Amino acid sequence: MKKIQLEILGLSSSQSQSGSFALILGEKGGNRRLPIIIGMFEAQSIAIQIEKISPNRPLTHDLFKSFAEHVHVVILEVVISDLKEGVFYSRIVCSDGATTFDIDARPSDAIAIGLRFGVPIYTVESVLSEAGIILSDLDEVESDAGDEDEDDDDDAESESPRAPRAQPEAREPSGQVPVEELSKMLAQALDKEDYEKAAKIRDELNKRNG
Repeated sequence: MKKIQLEILGLSSSQSQSGSFALILGEKGGNRRLPIIIGMFEAQSIAIQIEKISPNRPLTHDLFKSFAEHVHVVILEVVISDLKEGVFYSRIVCSDGATTFDIDARPSDAIAIGLRFGVPIYTVESVLSEAGIILSDLDEVESDAGDEDEDDDDDAESESPRAPRAQPEAREPSGQVPVEELSKMLAQALDKEDYEKAAKIRDELNKRNG
């Protein structure tokens, strides 16, 4: 079955499910988007890898990477392979040098691990045709400024066009805070493992230093 490569376009708070996040994947070289609702921990793990933030202690997905490297297993790719009753399924394709094998995983875990190994993310046509949103359809959704209160599956799809724009800006800390204080706040945020705040502070520091 032909695989379709995806890329991560955005990650934002879900408007439909409190405490969840919408991960927006896009068809590479195409015009379709695939929104997936994921949990807070997985969203945090994906975000800190995208933002290149090094946690003080390894997260579960970092632990998986370390373990795999010690037993000489490499990750080749991640495939979002199926969609059943609104639930996505995925496989992590691995190799020990002699054989290639698959590990079943939730898409959020598979993507968080795949990012750490720098491998491509794929899906198949059946998944993308069923759950994907065509880019030309997104303009109509974006023009509607009102909140979308459909069922859970519709919410996941309707959030996709807004997700890249919904990424949090570095609103805190304030521009009045000295750079030295920002550096201290960054260290404190990392120590408390508050990676969302750490990313905002880092972005503010980059703006100041840029």
